Amino acid sequence: MFETAPMTPAIEIHGLTKRYEQLTALANISFDVAPGEIMGFLGPNGAGKTTALRILTGLLAPTAGSVRVDGLDVASASLQVRRRIGYLPEQVALYPELRVQEYLAYRAIIKGLAPKARRGRIQAVLEQCALTDVPRRLIGQLSKGYRQRVGLADCLLAEPKILILDEPTVGLDPHQIRQTRELIVALGRRSTILLSTHILPEVEMACQRVTIIHQGRIVAVDSPHRLRQRLAGARIIRVQLRADPAAAEAALKHLKGVARVSLQGHVDGGAAFEIEAAGDTDLREDIFRLAVEQRWILRELSQVQASLEDVFIHLTTTEDGGAT
Repeated sequence: MFETAPMTPAIEIHGLTKRYEQLTALANISFDVAPGEIMGFLGPNGAGKTTALRILTGLLAPTAGSVRVDGLDVASASLQVRRRIGYLPEQVALYPELRVQEYLAYRAIIKGLAPKARRGRIQAVLEQCALTDVPRRLIGQLSKGYRQRVGLADCLLAEPKILILDEPTVGLDPHQIRQTRELIVALGRRSTILLSTHILPEVEMACQRVTIIHQGRIVAVDSPHRLRQRLAGARIIRVQLRADPAAAEAALKHLKGVARVSLQGHVDGGAAFEIEAAGDTDLREDIFRLAVEQRWILRELSQVQASLEDVFIHLTTTEDGGAT
């Protein structure tokens, strides 16, 4: 029986450090991104995300450590790496005097697309990025959202194997954000994507794993689901009842497996509670039976789950970053 050889990461960062005189922007960070994976790259402002992305794309030299893209060292094979990457920076540098189609044609030449392929690729990215209504518009006359989409179209022109997207939905309206998210998910079926964004619901819907950076250090690398589980700890049940608040609180406290009952407020002839279970017990069925026995009107019975936003705030507000 033959063993399958381990898959080489599409992106591999090891011991990456960047110092600016008295400031350490990155401190010995390491993580990798598997081929075909969509990895979220999160951190508060000033955490070091943009510095890491600039090093990854060959625009900035590290102080120490190594970065490999598609098996190639970024420091020694910068040109080959850039041919494999589509990079969308947060602030897209465009030529305002060019029309959208002219700009993409110019970029296609720079990226080395064959003349026969250019027209088809330009039309394809115009459609992918919802730009078919503005191909003849001057870039300088476009809104910020449209300019962002022109930058994304440029990023996709050469059909790169690896996409580095820094805040791709900045400046977009909710409809455009949804379109861009759907595009990212579709692109992830044939490309590796490292996605830096502040819109955490987008990360939960699109990314298989998340890397969280804080104060230049990696504090977590895991799937959104497992990160939420790590924070959740004990089970919390939210209950809203039409019943006498004091009597309901006393009865709920006597249920087996209840560690704590917290009154959240009085609501229209009843009350809302948060109930913490002892250990990993699921109390919902017991609470339901108790409500039936006591003839309470049960308005809500739900398990509270930590969101990715809760995880992010928890990991990036502790004194040392909560490094893991």
